[in-house]
Amino acid sequence: MTAILSNLQAVHSAIAQAAQLARRDAASITLLAVSKTMSAELVREACGAGQRAFGENYLQEALDKMQALHDLPLEWHFIGPIQSNKTRAIAENFSWVHSVDRLKVAERLSAQRPPELPLLNVCLQVNVSGEDSKAGVAPQHALEQARAIAALPRLRLRGLMSIPAPADTVQAQRVPHAMLRELLLQMNLPRDGKPGLGLDTLSMGMSHDLTAAILEGATIVRVGTAIFGKRNYGETK
Repeated sequence: MTAILSNLQAVHSAIAQAAQLARRDAASITLLAVSKTMSAELVREACGAGQRAFGENYLQEALDKMQALHDLPLEWHFIGPIQSNKTRAIAENFSWVHSVDRLKVAERLSAQRPPELPLLNVCLQVNVSGEDSKAGVAPQHALEQARAIAALPRLRLRGLMSIPAPADTVQAQRVPHAMLRELLLQMNLPRDGKPGLGLDTLSMGMSHDLTAAILEGATIVRVGTAIFGKRNYGETK
């Protein structure tokens, strides 16, 4: 058994245990393998172990992997900061974008998504911890931004994404995840004569806070280190 196969089995076991605690169906939780800084060969190995969805932060690195792995049935998610001059390549090559943090970016993705491709699934990133160093819309502005994004063509607003500040205990970790869950619930309620947004995705939780995220309703967990091991932050593009 390879290390990656063993690691994937351990992560799926952790997801199943957390789902049982939350009285949820583990099948309702998607594992997104965060493959940033990892080689195409490691992604191929993970695919051979059954993993299909991969998350990337760096555009050029991701495009290189896509080319090297074009023979595999992979689903690519962009989860990193989005520069305006990178939106066309993101719109043309990814199935999901989790890190939409402002309307301008969404508008560019909408305009640049090729019409022959399926709608681009997007999540609005929310800065639930209020950190100056983190991207994301402030919670009090999230509904307004979400409604504007949901109205754009060629996109499908699926839900919300967050990267909370680290916390040491499961109970402390649950607090920002609960905030994101409650925000999504509020967005799905009719308000001011307008229908709810019908969102179905909470992209939250990583290797260190996976259990807390699942207890608060995560539908996509983004796990890298627990699958691939420690990252090597060399040259990235």
